[in-house]
Amino acid sequence: MGDRPVAISDRGGWWLARGRPHPALRPFLRSYDGYWDTTAALSRMRTVPTRTVVMIINLGAPLHLTLPASGGRGREHGSFTAGMHDGHGQYVSTGPQRGIQLDLTPLGAYTLLGVPLDTLTNTAVELPDLLGRDARTLLERLAATPSWGERFDLLDACLLRRLDTGPVPDPEVARAWRLLNRDVTMTVADLAADVGWSRRHLTDRFRAQTGLTPKVMARVLRFRRAVDLLSGGARPAEAATAAGYYDQAHLNREFRALAGCTPRELLPGG
Repeated sequence: MGDRPVAISDRGGWWLARGRPHPALRPFLRSYDGYWDTTAALSRMRTVPTRTVVMIINLGAPLHLTLPASGGRGREHGSFTAGMHDGHGQYVSTGPQRGIQLDLTPLGAYTLLGVPLDTLTNTAVELPDLLGRDARTLLERLAATPSWGERFDLLDACLLRRLDTGPVPDPEVARAWRLLNRDVTMTVADLAADVGWSRRHLTDRFRAQTGLTPKVMARVLRFRRAVDLLSGGARPAEAATAAGYYDQAHLNREFRALAGCTPRELLPGG
């Protein structure tokens, strides 16, 4: 697999091959996560809002996705990119799974995909439909490449080319993104005053470059903070306060709205 370090781990029938992207790409994604399923069992998983835009390079059976914008009607996808979400859905495997997952920051996805991210919000687009011939060529080469390290090298080369030619986020949007990650209680008025834009202009530009408005992004980031706290063993009341909710009842309402379930149902045993 060349000189690239790749960490292989067994996740109980699921195997993970993890490699670090080129240093120039690391501000936008932490790792390349190759995976393969040795059980061949069909699986079903709830999808909930995350901090990232997910790209799946599918080298196995298609996935049947139901997404927030689909009106409850799912469809099969091969290799795809799922934009930022403010709702829940599910995926169902149709056979043995094998592929690579990339979790991109919203601003990284804006540059690397080269499209307004609000065109991907709450939905998924097949990679060839999104990126054209480059994606078809990449998928063919990845499928024909025998090792994970060499596959990650191919991804580096493709993404570095796109990094050089993709659009650059506005500095004001990048700062608003950083501020929200630091403090989800900041209002649109607070953010606009900080970056020197009107609230309307910030909202429009932020939505185009991250996929969500600042207000909705803050809601998603707060939800993810609560998920992290609960996963780490915090009690619901503690997580509610630390994540910025009014109280535990507010946290529960937001989980039902964004995840379609209670915290206990999403994180059993948590």
